[in-house]
Amino acid sequence: MKIEAEWMRGGTSKCWVFEGAQLGEAPAGPDILLPRLFGSPDSRQIDGVGGATSTTSKAVILDRPHSGEVDVDFTFAQVGIEEATVDWGSNCGNCSAVVGLYAIEKGWVVPTGDVTQIVTRNTNTGQIIIQQVSTPSGALPIVPQAHMPGVPFPGYRVGLGFRDPAGKTTGALLPTGSPSDTLTASGRRWTVSMVDAGAPLVILRAADLGLDPERHEGWAAAVGPQLQLLEEIRREAAVRMGLAATTRDAARAIPKVAIVAPPARSDTDSDLSAMMLSMGKPHPALAITGSIALTLAARTTGTVLDGMARASHHSTLRLRTPAGVIETWSEERDGSLLVGVDRTARTIASTVIHLPEVLGSAVDASFAGATQ
Repeated sequence: MKIEAEWMRGGTSKCWVFEGAQLGEAPAGPDILLPRLFGSPDSRQIDGVGGATSTTSKAVILDRPHSGEVDVDFTFAQVGIEEATVDWGSNCGNCSAVVGLYAIEKGWVVPTGDVTQIVTRNTNTGQIIIQQVSTPSGALPIVPQAHMPGVPFPGYRVGLGFRDPAGKTTGALLPTGSPSDTLTASGRRWTVSMVDAGAPLVILRAADLGLDPERHEGWAAAVGPQLQLLEEIRREAAVRMGLAATTRDAARAIPKVAIVAPPARSDTDSDLSAMMLSMGKPHPALAITGSIALTLAARTTGTVLDGMARASHHSTLRLRTPAGVIETWSEERDGSLLVGVDRTARTIASTVIHLPEVLGSAVDASFAGATQ
């Protein structure tokens, strides 16, 4: 069997984009199908289409609702690399940026004016994301020209506005009811903030980890020996946030981890320094869903971010990341709070992925055995 797919870059991630109707015709469900297509389990993903990193082992599945305000439903899948698993527990803000562009390129949405609005819904979380794609003179530019930090080449500009993002996974902006909490890991107590907006996030101070706020560029290397500790903290946070019954049950993708500090004294271009972990490793840029959580956490009294950022109560927040400065924005619109960020996106390839025959045969055999 062959499956049509688009290979797209959204923000600082790459993802394979599938239409739900065709994926549903495959001989195996997505929990079996996606790891095999991506080449997992294998740290190289050498026999599949995965990119062997957390930011390039992702999939987005799109569907067209039959009615209502939503133009496109999409489901995000974080495909395991060393494990043949799929994590459905959260959304990816970077990959979200491909949804509106795909809808325009495939004719699902007709461009109108210089900016085309596409209402999208992430089914993992129920989050409504208002996407605004630049379409000067009612069409996508022939050559994309928008730039963003962390990507060396241009793409199409896509604005992402998360509508009322608080509590979409756990039911509350502060899942424990407190803006800060104390967790115990490796025999030490850690003060953290656990926030759910865009995605569940556990936030730690850089100084508590011995990271120098004046040397943000060295955080990724310096945190290497502490990755196991941070994983302990993350799993404990998963239990405290109600995401898992035990630390062993905690999903790999959520909660995410953010390490924060005030900007360096010489850094006049940012309001806050941040680094995130994705699937247990330092993120090369920033998870956009995490940036939404950081934005609301900076505005919430009592969090570890309270008073740390230069402009926590302004309409924009500039986050220093390993890839450069990312700016989030907040505004009230039609009685709702929109928290968003601008990304770029581009289609890299339109292709046909060959489904390994052994997968189809294995599924058929399993099905036959179950019916005898």
